[in-house]
Amino acid sequence: MSKQRIISWWSGGIASAVACQLALEEFSDDFDVEVVFIDTKNEHEDTYRFLKDCESIYGKEIKVISSSRWESIEQVWRTRLSLNVAGGAVCSSELKKNVRIKYQDIEKDFAQIFGFDYDTNEQKRARNMLKNFPEINPFFPLIEKKYTKQKCISVVKSWGVDIPKMYELGFRNNNCFKTGCVQGGMGYWKKIQKEFPEKYDQMANLEHELSEAKGQPVTICYDEIGGKARIRRKLFLKHNPKMPDVLDISIKKGGKVEPLTECNGFCSTDEQIDLFGEIISDIQRIRNAEF
Repeated sequence: MSKQRIISWWSGGIASAVACQLALEEFSDDFDVEVVFIDTKNEHEDTYRFLKDCESIYGKEIKVISSSRWESIEQVWRTRLSLNVAGGAVCSSELKKNVRIKYQDIEKDFAQIFGFDYDTNEQKRARNMLKNFPEINPFFPLIEKKYTKQKCISVVKSWGVDIPKMYELGFRNNNCFKTGCVQGGMGYWKKIQKEFPEKYDQMANLEHELSEAKGQPVTICYDEIGGKARIRRKLFLKHNPKMPDVLDISIKKGGKVEPLTECNGFCSTDEQIDLFGEIISDIQRIRNAEF
């Protein structure tokens, strides 16, 4: 009798890399653990070096899958006339979520492993996933073991593996470097502007192009204004003379590089729940019911 499959999602970041190793150590005797990377074809070239290094550590090939519908991330943006909205980024839905859904087999798979770390916001994402997607049996080994991102960096270095270049450049995650990640936030894009001005200008010009085609602002960044009834306001990367009423991110001074989440097609996690005990309880309940 063949073993049930567990899909362990490898995103290219250090957190998912460590989560995959923990999954292999814990589940390989009883399950067929597949380590799978959804390649957007928009990643830093060093991501693929990191992938090969992780394969050596795992003693197992990382399966690479991609969208068969889209040739590039730019094609998604131009077709959908969208970059980043309240519910998440269109590229994440088309190049990650839809690919993941097509690949998974809920009727046969035992569980899916995600590299959410012990950060408070990551715990909220995990709790929301348990609530909203129980059918995939999501497991979060880093949260269970209270591994922070810094702990994951230490683990990767202990393997004798260099961390991805994006971390060395001061970014918090290793997502979509070719264009820059549209979910990065203002701090991220200010850092892109400073260190990679050509990349910044390309994306700023794309915002203007898409906005003109759509007839309304299409932006990467937002901020919130107002008191209790806060309003989400769109901000261009640079001034758009055709839409002068929409401000750009230069109105915001300073700003740090916000921590990105590792991109896996679960962009929208609006519900603010931080119940670590319930996360662990739910995971243990799933395991006890199935083992």
